[in-house]
Amino acid sequence: MNSAVKLNTSNFNVFGLNAITRAMSFGLLISLSTALVLPAIATAGDEHDHAAETAVVKVVKEADDGHGHGAEEAEDTHGIVLTSEQKNLAGIKVAQLSEQTFSLEAVATATLVVDRDRTVTIAPQVDVRVLKRSVVPGQEVSKGDVLLTLGGVAVAQAQADYINAAAEWSRVKRMSSSAVSASRRLQAQVDAELKRATLEAMKMTPAQITALADAPETIGSYQLIAPISGRVQQDIAMLGQIIPAGTALMQLTDESHLWVEAELTPVQAEKVSIGSKTVVKVGDKSLEGTIIGRSHELDSVTRTEQILVAFENAGHVLHAGQFAELYLPDASEGGVILPDSALTRSSDGHWQVFVESVEGFTALEIEVVERQRGMNLVRGLAKDAQVVISGAFILASEQAKSGFDIHNH
Repeated sequence: MNSAVKLNTSNFNVFGLNAITRAMSFGLLISLSTALVLPAIATAGDEHDHAAETAVVKVVKEADDGHGHGAEEAEDTHGIVLTSEQKNLAGIKVAQLSEQTFSLEAVATATLVVDRDRTVTIAPQVDVRVLKRSVVPGQEVSKGDVLLTLGGVAVAQAQADYINAAAEWSRVKRMSSSAVSASRRLQAQVDAELKRATLEAMKMTPAQITALADAPETIGSYQLIAPISGRVQQDIAMLGQIIPAGTALMQLTDESHLWVEAELTPVQAEKVSIGSKTVVKVGDKSLEGTIIGRSHELDSVTRTEQILVAFENAGHVLHAGQFAELYLPDASEGGVILPDSALTRSSDGHWQVFVESVEGFTALEIEVVERQRGMNLVRGLAKDAQVVISGAFILASEQAKSGFDIHNH
């Protein structure tokens, strides 16, 4: 029990109340104390009780000097310290932000698409028959995993042609130059490489091709191997189905990175430069992206220009096809764009954010220049500050409770 609150248990006539009245008064005192602890920023949407918050958050305090002032000094010099597990439990996310020239007026609607540099379409260039399925749509696979087992007449013919051509080339290249002409040697080599290229176009791996030459009795089928790690998408293969050459069987996408396609007006596009930073907002999530390309041509119908933005999709929480808002650079404004979830009110009513450092999470008052659509253009952050963009409410609640405990002893 806090030393500031002491009950006189030796005197049964405290305040002249009987036992029942004293119990009711004590209950009222506890209720009022709890009400004072609740931060003014609490909203109905947060489903965290104070017991859970207390279990998640720990305030680092200096050792008390024996007079009850150590905690007050700790509040001035130390932040709220959390372990990685506690951060995850509280849903606290931190992003390194630097001041850019953004404006909440310079915004464009956009759509998330797959990163084409991290996406593979699997389309064998011969007719194939689906013999076995080893994955399901949406499954996350690793490079080297088996996706499908394919076979068919065209597969068997292509494999047989390679075995014969490889054997002929092996025989010819062992012969001396006097025993075989240069043109015949070249013809045998080219034919073997051509047949190998056909197997590679079927998506057979080099290891599978080598094993095929050593074991010709295995012709007629092969396992389709994942060339990259990613998620199975656009999977159309059905057991027993004969799929024509060149038909895409499925797509593998590495969702750790995504692209954003946005349509910009000519006025917006002229302010865009390759390599500049943007802010991508999808629902309540905000991420920093980099402009990697622009079409340099206007759509004949919409009269807009397309730009591409790349960003990291940690945890694969976002997916291709989702709508987004893209906040663009604007030389007329300066600051950092933060979502509402990053801002809380300080004890004196000013806007504040929480910044992570070696001492923990500390509150920093900032200036809100503009607010629109759940986003805020703010100033007052140091360069490359580690700012809490999600879970700031938990930290503000703990800050308020710590302040109550300190100043009511």
